[in-house]
Parts: sequence; C-alpha cells; structure tokens
Amino acid sequence: MTKAVLGIIGGSGIYDLPGLEDVREEAIASPWGQPSSAVRRGNIAGLPIVFMPRHDKGHRLSPSDINYRANIDVLKRAGVTDLISLSACGSFKEELPPGTFVLVDQFVDRTYKRESSFFGKGCVAHVSMAHPVSPRLRIHLAAAAEAEGIPVARGGTYLCMEGPQFSSYAESMTYKQLGYSVIGMTNMPEAKLAREAEICYATVAMVTDFDCWHPDHDAVTVQDIVRVLTSNAEKAKSLVARLAQDFPREHEECPIGSDRALDAAFITAPEARDPELLKKLDAVAGRVLKA
Repeated sequence: MTKAVLGIIGGSGIYDLPGLEDVREEAIASPWGQPSSAVRRGNIAGLPIVFMPRHDKGHRLSPSDINYRANIDVLKRAGVTDLISLSACGSFKEELPPGTFVLVDQFVDRTYKRESSFFGKGCVAHVSMAHPVSPRLRIHLAAAAEAEGIPVARGGTYLCMEGPQFSSYAESMTYKQLGYSVIGMTNMPEAKLAREAEICYATVAMVTDFDCWHPDHDAVTVQDIVRVLTSNAEKAKSLVARLAQDFPREHEECPIGSDRALDAAFITAPEARDPELLKKLDAVAGRVLKA
C-alpha cells in the first residue's frame, strides 16, 4: 500500500501549523505558475504532513488571485495523498452558529474568474464531481472534532462565491432559500482540481458569522468576527493534531474513487494529445499517462 501523506491547506487565520516536528520549508516549482507559498513539510505523531497557507503569510492573496492549479500541482508533487481544506465561512442556518465546524459533502460553484481545470485544448478529460468529498476523510475528521470537543456538523452544501465582496442581502436570502449551508470564497475550483489530481479531499468549513440574511448581522462588529476567527484557528490546529494522531499510516483506497478519478476520464486520442500540455500534467496525471 501507499504511505499516507496528509496535506493541510490553511485558510484565513491559519498561516502556520504549530506542532509540526522536523519542519523544513520547501519551494516546489510548478509548470502551472507560482503557488501561494512554499510548503512546510514535517510530521505530527509520526504522520507526514505537508502544509500550505492558501493566502500566503500575511494574507497576501485574495480568493480570486490564488493560483489554485499551481497549489494542487505542488501538493501532488509533494506526495500528498489526502488533503484537508481548512476554510472560514459564513452560515445560512441558525443551527450552524459561529464556532461550528461543518464537514460539507457538496459544493455549488459560483466562481467565474478562475482556471478550473488542468485539462483543455490538446488533452481533454472529464472527471466526476457527483461526490466531491471523501467520505472516509469526513469520518476521520468528525471523530477528531468530537474527541476535541469541537462543535461539528456532518454534511452540508458549501456555496463558493467569487468575492472579494460579500453577498448582497438578495443573494444571501436566495442561497438560504435554496437550502445551502455555508458560503465561502476558496473551495472552488480547489476541490475540482484535487479530484483531477487524484487527491482525496475534504473541507472543514469553519463558521465565523451568519451571512447577511440574519437579522442580527448588522450588529456584528469586526472585533466579533476576528475573535471567532482566532478561536476557530486554534480549534483547527487542535483538530489537525488529533486527526494526525489517529490517522491511518497507509493510504486507504477511496470508496468513491477519488484516487482513481482519471482511469476513464481521458477523451482525447493519444496521438492527438499536445506534448507540451502532457509535460505539465506529469504530476497530476502521471499515474495514467505513464501507464
């Protein structure tokens, strides 16, 4: 079996990962451009960990400015088999108050400025996104959250908006009426690209506030949001430590086929594939292309 390597993408408020041992920073080049930052390699409880702050240190990058393709490519090159996205979000449901960690199982993509695939002209491939989140990872995350006493909700739909502005009241009410659970700005196309790269993926959507549909929304101060964001970041670090302690050391085969997503995905005939694009796909699609 393949050794498990756990990747952690840190969202807003999570720019480092205390508890990492034998840490070394590594700048990994990507043919897809500049990633958000160098990765930090280390281990927690003996489990190999690769950490990347999505917005870079100091929150240099807005959601629309992140090079999601380069980030996922770099994590793949670093050997990541399982990827956890730690992401701040707003809530559409009273039963998901600030401080709750939502283990979403579905996404709705409303982004429009971002490169959302490794494939295209010269090499076309279609992967399934019917079930975008690894159920196995969600089980491990739920167990870790409960062990740490973190309020956790199993399941939910994450609406990914472009940003950087927040929703209008009309937008927020529409999303709420459609039954979505939380809203954020970063998990798409990240989840799609992880699937194309055959990396098992799961999101921890950390609620910082209710979106503007809520009648008390206007009474929330920046200080309130920062306080919750800081608290969530500390809980997330505890979650990762517990997760690493109990995580399988051998990569478990994904029950929904995330780690074999490209088996039947390629449409372009081998003789028609662009050699230059194939070179860029050496990491994300190497398992299939080199077979």
